[in-house]
Order: sequence, then structure tokens, then C-alpha cells
Amino acid sequence: MKTVTFGGNPVTLTGEQVKVGDKALEFTALDNSLKPVKMSDFKGKVKLISIFPSIDTSVCSVQNHKFNKTASEFGDKVVFIAISNDLPFALKRFCGAEGITNLVTLSDHRDLEFGTNYGFLIKELRLLARGVVIIDKDDTIKYVEYVPEIAQEPNYDAAIKVLKELVK
Repeated sequence: MKTVTFGGNPVTLTGEQVKVGDKALEFTALDNSLKPVKMSDFKGKVKLISIFPSIDTSVCSVQNHKFNKTASEFGDKVVFIAISNDLPFALKRFCGAEGITNLVTLSDHRDLEFGTNYGFLIKELRLLARGVVIIDKDDTIKYVEYVPEIAQEPNYDAAIKVLKELVK
């Protein structure tokens, strides 16, 4: 089990942490209009899931801006999903105000299904830990990062390298 800290203090991640080679688990989350979206809605596509605690923090904002820019470089070859436990209204407001148009933003706040199924749910805070999961067209996990300190950004270069290999 990966150790994750928040402000230097260890937190408890609930659920089973995923690893490279695992079959991606189904989950349902809400889009910005409160419509349920399933991971299987993106079947047959490469998926990058960008996980973050709260859209209203500076590191989460940077993460979403960077992946939004990266998504524009991959076009329709990769679905970029940004997920947190923020309310759908907060995600919609942020994306509208910040010009985030290349990410599918999803809220896991209702059922916590993604956070629990993928081991990103922080028990003490009911937020998601920061990280990245990349899933290939056959729904096999090809990359996983649980960022060790939530205040740090993910390793964008490592994730993008994996994406480039998957869409060759």
C-alpha cells in the first residue's frame, strides 16, 4: 500500500489500490450536468484519469490546466478525465471561468465509487488523493501514480510518455 501525506501528515486511503496490469474497474460519477457517466462509456478508447482533491486549490488548478493543454495535443486519440469529489457545479464553474474545454470533468462526491474502486479516497477528509491512472483501449491499467504528498503535482512527463506509447 502506498503511503500518502497531506501537509506532511499520513492519511488513510480506502479501497484497493490499483496497479499496472490490473483490469480497470467500472465506476460511475456525475458530469457537470449531474448526469451519471460510467467508465465503460469510453470503451475502446485510451483514458487518462487525472485525480485531484479540490478544484479550488492552486495545485489542482495547475494540474487541470496542464492536462487540458496536453489533451489538445492528443485530439480524439485519448479521453482525458478529470475527477474529484468537488460538486459538479464547482467543476462546471471552474472549467467555464478557466477555459478548460478538453477534459471530461466528473464528480465522485455522490457514491465515492471511483475513489473506493481505485484506492484514492482519503478516509479522514472524504477527498480524493492526487494521482494519475492511464487505461488502454482494452481496459488494462498501464500507468498508476499515487502522488506521495498531496500538495505536489503529478509526474506529467512520465504519464505523457506512456500515452505516446499507447497511441503510436
